[in-house]
Amino acid sequence: MAEAHQAVAFQFTITPEGIDLQLSHQALQQVYLSGLRSWKKRISRLKNNFITGVYPASPSSWLFVVIAILATMYTRSDPSMGLIAKIQEHLPVSQSMSLQCQTVVSAVLFSTLLWLSLIFTMRLCLKQLLSYHKWMFEQRNKMSTTTKVWMALVRIFSGRQPLLYSYQGSLPNLPVPAIKDTVKRYLDSVRPLMSTAEFERMTTLAKEFEGGFGNKLNWYLKLKALWASNYVSDWWEEYIYLRGRGPIMVNSNYYGMDFVYVTPTPIQAARAGNALHAFLLYRRKLNKEDIKPWLLRSTVPSCSYQFERIFNTSRIPGIITDAVVHWQDSDYVAVHHRGRYFRLWLYQAGRLLSPREIEHQIQRILDDPSPPSPGEEKLGALTAGDRVPWAQARKEFFSSGVNKRSLDCIERAAFFVTLSDDEHVIMGDDPTPCLDRYAKALLHGKCYDRWFDKSFSLVVFKNGRHGLNAEHSWADAPVVAHMWEYVLATDCFQLGYNEEGHCKGDVNPSLSQPQRLSWDIPAKCQECITQSLSVAQALADDVDFHVITLRDFGKGRIKKLRVSPDAFIQIALQLAYYRDRGMFSLTYEASMTRLFREGRTETVRSCTSESCAFVKAFEGGESLDVCHRLFRMACDKHQNLYRMAMTGAGIDRHLFCLYVVSKYLGEESPFLKEVLSDPWRLSTSQTPFQQVELFDMVNHPEYITCGGGFGPVADDGYGVSYSIIGENIINFHISCKHSCPQTDSHKFGALIKKSLTDLDQMLSAEQKAARNEQNTGGNSTQAKKDL
Repeated sequence: MAEAHQAVAFQFTITPEGIDLQLSHQALQQVYLSGLRSWKKRISRLKNNFITGVYPASPSSWLFVVIAILATMYTRSDPSMGLIAKIQEHLPVSQSMSLQCQTVVSAVLFSTLLWLSLIFTMRLCLKQLLSYHKWMFEQRNKMSTTTKVWMALVRIFSGRQPLLYSYQGSLPNLPVPAIKDTVKRYLDSVRPLMSTAEFERMTTLAKEFEGGFGNKLNWYLKLKALWASNYVSDWWEEYIYLRGRGPIMVNSNYYGMDFVYVTPTPIQAARAGNALHAFLLYRRKLNKEDIKPWLLRSTVPSCSYQFERIFNTSRIPGIITDAVVHWQDSDYVAVHHRGRYFRLWLYQAGRLLSPREIEHQIQRILDDPSPPSPGEEKLGALTAGDRVPWAQARKEFFSSGVNKRSLDCIERAAFFVTLSDDEHVIMGDDPTPCLDRYAKALLHGKCYDRWFDKSFSLVVFKNGRHGLNAEHSWADAPVVAHMWEYVLATDCFQLGYNEEGHCKGDVNPSLSQPQRLSWDIPAKCQECITQSLSVAQALADDVDFHVITLRDFGKGRIKKLRVSPDAFIQIALQLAYYRDRGMFSLTYEASMTRLFREGRTETVRSCTSESCAFVKAFEGGESLDVCHRLFRMACDKHQNLYRMAMTGAGIDRHLFCLYVVSKYLGEESPFLKEVLSDPWRLSTSQTPFQQVELFDMVNHPEYITCGGGFGPVADDGYGVSYSIIGENIINFHISCKHSCPQTDSHKFGALIKKSLTDLDQMLSAEQKAARNEQNTGGNSTQAKKDL
């Protein structure tokens, strides 16, 4: 227990001669430096809170206002119109304060009040400006005069050098749509999926809801929107994520992949050392709010509140509902290796360990020969199975003693790390089979070798490849992807490795051993672990996964065809699904609502009447002109739906909240019940590549991540995640279940590739025909001139 002795700052013994006090100067120095680091963080957080609180003004602007007011007063004019004199009359002062000093103090107080009033006014103006969304529906090169003036005003009122959370107080609240608008959009979305009789029945239910019960429910939502930051997000987090009683592994958690075609080092400990150091560098930037807020068109800010819970966060199981708990800080990570759990300190005396020092500590864990204690090896399966058994086991076996201390250590850790003995090598001309196994390893692994409740877990494989598994309730994928991009880029392009593949730098020999966590797991608890593992293993074995990476077809090619890349892919997915199932299905595409305060996601219903009309025409052998016209209409409709979802005019979040209110009131709505029971058999999501500047895709195209994926939402459906990277790369992650005979991820993947190719050929042929027609027209005109 060397680490325990090093933690003792002083010892004393009582002898006949008195008390013998022994001080450890090294330990006292570490305590002092750790406390100093903690206070620096508090001061930095306080400073950032102040800067964010006065944004879009700056602290220095207060001094400018004070000087301006004082300078005006010395010219014998009163800019306060008598208010300074009023303040001076009621100013509690001592007899020794001169009249001039009283005047200056009153002027400073007036200046401060004026400054705060200006800040409030600027924030209010910016909030009103950001409520304008018509810019979203205009092309960049065809903006109206109103939008141009609006953008100029937004830039004026936005201030300079914003911190990560600077815009939070200026973002508008998510508006509550009118019932009639949401019902109309819903009926339009389900028209191609229903027969005439079914649609007439649904229309009747919708009209009854719109004319009666719906308005009452909407009134409650408007009341909530007046005092809540967002009328959707808290209910969405609780009822969609935290109240789910099934396994979160596969069903909720998602993953992110490493570089596909290169592994920076084959040494497991070295890769972990650089990655852990990069994660902590990112957390340092996060604590300093030194991450640029996301700006659409380099002007319009989006909400950043989801960044707050990236680190030091864990999902805690409950009988009825889970809870997401966030701790202010954590100096260590929890590490799993061969069924054993360790606490790995990442700071010494207030200093972040270097990558080489972290590698040395990781290697100590890898070299530790001790076996797992009884019940410890597969303990993590509790977080992979059903939530109620895990909540009951946590209350019964982990609420006191050594088990509680070890569980607290895991839950309070900055994040979780798994050191896997498996290897995943992407090799050969066709890396697809390797990628499929790699995806399943990240999505669920062995079902017990990670802690699925942690905000995210880093998985490092034996050959140096790694990846990420993230819990979904606390944030959406773009936030995790932003962090992951930074870690990948920092790992390779800033930290790097030496010629032997080790992390750069020297090792401090005085580092204490990583602390092995202790457990006392009784036989009854081991039975619970076995049952949870059985449930999780059955779920994992049922997942059918397929990963496609296209390196010669990407955003650049699609833009040459004058089509939105996202709309192009969504239409291709509709075509592929129709070819696979011979029918259309309700389709979910995730869109973000981060233009509003605490906004998360909204659903874009990608299966539209326009997309169905195009698919039927294309498969029915209609002419090129007809197919092209219908395709453009389908793309325009999809783009419009996406923009409406982003600007608060979506369908599903509004209907979901109406349903929650009806449950609170204890009243049933046949319309809402039927709406929310519709299965999403095609669930899709695009993971944006946000920090292109961190990578060199021209000179180092191999240093590109393959994106990430998630499990199928419906038992008889597909989950499709895709990422558009650079100009020439698109990755698809396709999931379904083996237990459904109608679904096959590999078959669907092949159909997606064929659909992309067919659409490309159709649009290319149309462009070629248009050029030929233009050339023919030009020749005819020239011939007429010659005559």
